[in-house]
Amino acid sequence: MRHWAVLVAMVVQVSAVHGEVLLSEAEISQTLSFGPWPPSLETDPSNRVSGDSRAIALGGALFRDPILSVDGAFSCASCHLPENAFTIPQARALGRAMLDRNSPSLRNLAGLRWYGWGGKSDNLWAASLHPILDELEMANTAENWKDVLQGGLYSRGYEALFGPLAAQPPEQVLVNTGKLLAAYQETLVTAPTAFDAFRDALERGDLVAAASYPETAQQGLQLFLGEGNCVFCHSGPRFSNNEFHDAGVPYFLSETEVDPGRFAGLQTLLSSPYTLNGIWSDDSQKGGAWAVQSVRQSHADFGTFRTPSLRGVAETMPYMHDGSLKDLNAVIRHYNEIDLDRMHADGEAVLSPLELSERQIASLVAFLKTLSEIRE
Repeated sequence: MRHWAVLVAMVVQVSAVHGEVLLSEAEISQTLSFGPWPPSLETDPSNRVSGDSRAIALGGALFRDPILSVDGAFSCASCHLPENAFTIPQARALGRAMLDRNSPSLRNLAGLRWYGWGGKSDNLWAASLHPILDELEMANTAENWKDVLQGGLYSRGYEALFGPLAAQPPEQVLVNTGKLLAAYQETLVTAPTAFDAFRDALERGDLVAAASYPETAQQGLQLFLGEGNCVFCHSGPRFSNNEFHDAGVPYFLSETEVDPGRFAGLQTLLSSPYTLNGIWSDDSQKGGAWAVQSVRQSHADFGTFRTPSLRGVAETMPYMHDGSLKDLNAVIRHYNEIDLDRMHADGEAVLSPLELSERQIASLVAFLKTLSEIRE
C-alpha cells in the first residue's frame, strides 16, 4: 500500500523543518517511476558466464590490460577511465587517430536493448567486440588474439570457463572474450543518490524526510517533468528510454564528413553475426531477438543518437555524442535556445526552445546534479 497517495491527497505542499515538498500528486506519481534504484538485475541468458564471479574477475583484468590491443597500445580503460566514471574528460576519444564520438560511461549497461551511440549492437558482449576489432582502436584480429591468449597468463582462467583454447576456432575465442568483458561491465552500477533518497521517502510516505531534498532541486524536477518535457526521452529508473533521437546537435565531422548516427548503426547491426538472433548467443530461446528481427533502416534514423542515462550525469562531462557541450549548464542552454533548422524535417516534432529563465536553468542543473552519487 503506497502511503504517499493518502498523505498527498490531504496536503499538496507540506512544510517541514528542512523545507517543503513542492510536488503535486501527479508529479509524485511520475517521480516514483524513476525507481527503485539500484534495479534487481538478472543474468544475461545470451552470455553463459554472466554473473559468474570468475568471469567477472577475469573480465575486469582484461578490461584494464592493453594486451587486448594488437600492439599493447590501448586497453578498454584507456577510453573508459574507472576513476572518471568509466569515461574520459575529453570531447572525443583518441585511438590511433581522433575518433568521431565521445566515450560514453560504461555504468548501468546491463539489460539494455541497444548499445553504442548508434545502436550497432543489441547485447553487451557484442558491444565489447567492436573496439577490439576497430582499426582505429585496438586493431586486433580474432586469430592474433587467440595466439596471444594461448601464450599468456589468462589462458588458465579462460579454459576454466570455456574449455581448451586449442580446440576452439579464433572467432569463438573472440566472442568468449567479449562475454568476459560483458560479465565485468554488468557489475558497474551507480550508487543511490540524493534523488533516490527523496524518491524513496515519497514512496513510503515520509514527507518530512522527503522535504530535506533541496527546494531548488525539486523545482528543477518539476521543470524536468513538465515544461522542459525532458522525461519524454529520459524516462524510467535509468533516466533513459534507450532509443534514438535527434537532439539538434550538428552531426558534421568536417566540411565533407558527417556522422550518420543510428542509420550507420543499423547497417552494422543488421549485418552482424553477433546479435541475439545469431549463432553466438547462448540463449536457446533467442530472447530479445525480436528487436533485431523487426528493426529497419529509414531516412529518419540519419543523425539520431541513443539517449544516454542521466544517472551519474554530473560526473561524465562533456556531453552529447560528439562531446561538444562542456557542462550541464551548456546542455540546458542548448535546449533552451535550440536551433530547429538543425532538426530533421521528417523527424520527431518533440523539441522546441524552452525559453527558461536564468533561475529555472539553475534549478534544472541543480536537479540533474542530484542524480550523481551522494558524497559525504
